[in-house]
Amino acid sequence: MRLGILDQVPLHEGDTVEATMEATERLVLEAERLGYERYWFAEHHNTNGLLSAAPELFIARMGAKTSKIKLGSGGVLLPQYHPLKVAESFATLDAFYPGRIELGIGNSPGGSERTRLALTDGEENRAAEFSRLVDETAGFLTDSLSNRHPYRIVKTTPRDRKPSPISILGLSPRSARIAAEQDRGLVFGHFINPDRWEETLSTYRQAGGKNVIVCIFVICAPTQEEAEHLARTQDAWIQGVRLGNSIVPSFKTTEAKVWNDVQVERIRKDRRRAIVGTPDVVERELEVLATRYQTDQFLLINNAFDQEKRLQSYQLIAERLL
Repeated sequence: MRLGILDQVPLHEGDTVEATMEATERLVLEAERLGYERYWFAEHHNTNGLLSAAPELFIARMGAKTSKIKLGSGGVLLPQYHPLKVAESFATLDAFYPGRIELGIGNSPGGSERTRLALTDGEENRAAEFSRLVDETAGFLTDSLSNRHPYRIVKTTPRDRKPSPISILGLSPRSARIAAEQDRGLVFGHFINPDRWEETLSTYRQAGGKNVIVCIFVICAPTQEEAEHLARTQDAWIQGVRLGNSIVPSFKTTEAKVWNDVQVERIRKDRRRAIVGTPDVVERELEVLATRYQTDQFLLINNAFDQEKRLQSYQLIAERLL
């Protein structure tokens, strides 16, 4: 299997921001050593616990620390930005790290409506223009804007480079259709909501799409009991996110939680978004999903407590599957 990591750079209860950055660097280096193919950074804003607000800066930092692992965004929230700026940022990254940079693009607002307005300095929501924005970003990267385009004479700096491959993060047939029609990869967010997978993947492939990556929560430990113990902290984290607190809770904090019936049902449903278990379980369930999605490419995400256990999870998976 071709495995990678998606990192939201979660802040764990009791850790400092500086310690989290150090743990992130250590995880990237270990991911490269273990043979993970890619390492992508998410984009989130106005949260207290998800530190990856600027994926291009994480890519730049980690590119200087590594030599072969592919680094990307998962993803740049394009409606909040302008295509030329995105194109030049990633052309610059590719000039630093040729052949290693991947541009994942998303269509979400990145937070609340007030957060979106702050990001865009009050501009109207351009989510409905997503297809055009993707096309223009690619056009700037490849110097292929239409002769009739008003910005045709504007050239990306640096130029004359092989462009970073573009993938679209999606959960719906609309995103899948845009990805296929523009000959882009599709990154399906199973870890967000797997419900529309069949419709989305069918739309993508029927429209000619060829490259699917599936992103899923995976928590691995030497025993099933320990994996479940770790997973309960992620369960609690997800419930916290719904209430505006995205710091990953400690074992002690998690064990003190008392869930009502509605929350218990939510936790049960949320587990559909995750694989939890020993290396044997993870291997078996990933193989099931590989058959379902007809792909061998996965991005793994782990937001369980703590950083050492998180690192061990990725090590155990790599020892079995890479």
